[in-house]
Amino acid sequence: MLRKIITSEEIGSAVKRLATMIEKDHGGERIVFVCLLKGSFMFTSDLVRCVHNRTRVDFIRASSYGSGTQSKGMVEITKDIEEVIEGENVVIVEDIIDSGLTLKRVRDMLRERGPKSVRICALLDKRGRRQVEIEGDYVGFTLDDGFVVGYGIDYAEEYRNLPEIYVVEEGEESDS
Repeated sequence: MLRKIITSEEIGSAVKRLATMIEKDHGGERIVFVCLLKGSFMFTSDLVRCVHNRTRVDFIRASSYGSGTQSKGMVEITKDIEEVIEGENVVIVEDIIDSGLTLKRVRDMLRERGPKSVRICALLDKRGRRQVEIEGDYVGFTLDDGFVVGYGIDYAEEYRNLPEIYVVEEGEESDS
């Protein structure tokens, strides 16, 4: 069973708020947005359209989940960025900070490439399951716990198309 926890209107307001914060922090400088695939593709698309700075967008694919709801603990990079980010302002766009393992690995890897700055923008921050020290610079919503889907976030590659955010309640996982 799915229970709606964040409406599309609330998401839209959060995206605009985050875009304004990102613009303020970067002045008129160019920003390279690095979208963590697949979950943050919708969020990245909406966010970039609200930022008025010159922008570039690239994609990285990393995962510590597979098709389950619990982190496997190992982070696998399956697609790297193509842009040269040396000297650039980089904003990593993540759908949800959960264990923090994937995001920390990606952030550390990008920092080694000599960018001017690396910041993290996350739609959701779920602090209850954090396994490593990592914080978002820009966070849309903070959640206690629960497995969420919608607005690009999936469960076993499903539910990405939902325009709102839902929590998966007991019984849904076995029905899929």
